[in-house]
Amino acid sequence: MRLLVSFIGLVLVLLTLWDVFSVMVVTRRATRQLQLSSLLISVFRRLYIGVGRFLQDRSQRENFLGILGPLLLFVRFALWAVVLMVAFGLLQWGAGERIASPDGAASFGTLLYYSGTTFFTVGLGDLAPLDVWPRALNILEAATGFMFLGLVISYLPTFYADFARREARISQLDAWASSPPTAGELLGRLGREQALPSLDGFLADWETWSADVMESHLSYPILALFRSQHEDQSWVSALATVLDVSALVLVGIEGVNPRAARLAFAMARHAAVDLSQVFGRPRREGGVDRLPAIELARLRSSLSAQGIRLATGQAADARLFELRAMYEPYLFVLSERLFMPLPKWLPAADARDNWQRTA
Repeated sequence: MRLLVSFIGLVLVLLTLWDVFSVMVVTRRATRQLQLSSLLISVFRRLYIGVGRFLQDRSQRENFLGILGPLLLFVRFALWAVVLMVAFGLLQWGAGERIASPDGAASFGTLLYYSGTTFFTVGLGDLAPLDVWPRALNILEAATGFMFLGLVISYLPTFYADFARREARISQLDAWASSPPTAGELLGRLGREQALPSLDGFLADWETWSADVMESHLSYPILALFRSQHEDQSWVSALATVLDVSALVLVGIEGVNPRAARLAFAMARHAAVDLSQVFGRPRREGGVDRLPAIELARLRSSLSAQGIRLATGQAADARLFELRAMYEPYLFVLSERLFMPLPKWLPAADARDNWQRTA
């Protein structure tokens, strides 16, 4: 019996340490990896977002969903710590309960207490190992706890630095394309201000942003659940806007070289595809048409009024449809699973920037 319990404890220790290593140290996410806590995180995420969908008030819903990312981050830490403490408690019991305690009996509850104080390197001294194996386990658990706490302490600054870097660029998008951002508003503002040449620099910056988001969010998928500070902004809507603008330029805008758009489209589309695989697969059929023929005609008319000449004709429409089909199914997955709405192609009539609405 003690041999079986020891084996179970050893398996739990090894699996948990591998899970910690694969989540916090290994950054490669192009292929699926064994992450035992990911299943629990996925179930918890779906239940939490499912509850959030029932909240009608937008501010309350965003505040509720905004807790999900940080909550799951610390739930995962707590899960690892609890499993490791229980596993080492099982190993101590399997080693023969050779722990000196004031009451003279080392029950499993006492061993769990001893395991907890050892894991967190408290070292109260009220319990002490009496044999070689309990002492070796004591040293091993103390080293594991020390390394675990060190990883957590070093992990959080890197994690929140990635979040801050992502959000800084999203905040800047407000003045370019309003909030929520739209491709029509961004191009329209450039046309009104006769600043269309600056589009190349804009797309180059967002090409870099898309690459940064892809790498950081594949390495730390929970980061995708962290929501923006403002209710009408999100990293998903920002990514969609970059792809929409790039698609329009690739279809053809008079006076604009498509090279920067081609590079930004490739990078942003790569990010959308890879990140969607973390949360699910796109449906082969269905989905809302974000740009029906009537809206496309209205978009062309609006851009033309601002001095932006978008290519017309069946070939241009077919090209735009082809480009949208390359990225919209993956954006729909991200939008649905994370409950972050996708932007429209044109802003609402009464749309105002966040900086204009701030009290």
